[in-house]
Amino acid sequence: NDVTGLRDPQMRRVCAEAGAPACVMHMQGDPQTMQAAPHYADVVAEVHGYLRAQAREALDAGVPDVLLDPGIGFGKTLEHNLSLLRALPDLTAGPHPVLIGASRKRLIDFMASVPHAADRDPGTLALHLHAARCGAAVVRAHAAAAHVQALRVQVALSGGDRTRPPGPQRTLDSGVMHHTDTERA
Repeated sequence: NDVTGLRDPQMRRVCAEAGAPACVMHMQGDPQTMQAAPHYADVVAEVHGYLRAQAREALDAGVPDVLLDPGIGFGKTLEHNLSLLRALPDLTAGPHPVLIGASRKRLIDFMASVPHAADRDPGTLALHLHAARCGAAVVRAHAAAAHVQALRVQVALSGGDRTRPPGPQRTLDSGVMHHTDTERA
């Protein structure tokens, strides 16, 4: 998972030579300055456009497969994050699987007044269940067991296969992720 979004051509080359799929994440700025004053004219268009362009560059460079991560909390305000989460169906409708990593992030504090990160698992579950219903293929979470249980219940409620989480399913075969469409919850 490259938090710089595969901006470095050397990173694309390394992934291609190793035959390693890559997760392309969006981040405005760098980790030291990203939250100083995030600004976008249209956060959804800019982030989605960036991710799609980086995915094309990665694939053209020989990276075998890519996962897109809009970078929740990385150079974004609460409103930016909410706009991206609300627009997930647009991003997940594309050819690349989407990863959402909102686990215990500060936006939960902003929305639900939960100052301690360790207490944000219920908010994390709500965000990740929303992401899964919108077609996210992967959620990155601290409370893995709680997520598996919640996602299985969500799938059962939607009439899907309880043994697999909702959203497009990807499997790893010889180091390359392969996509299999399943019913989206």
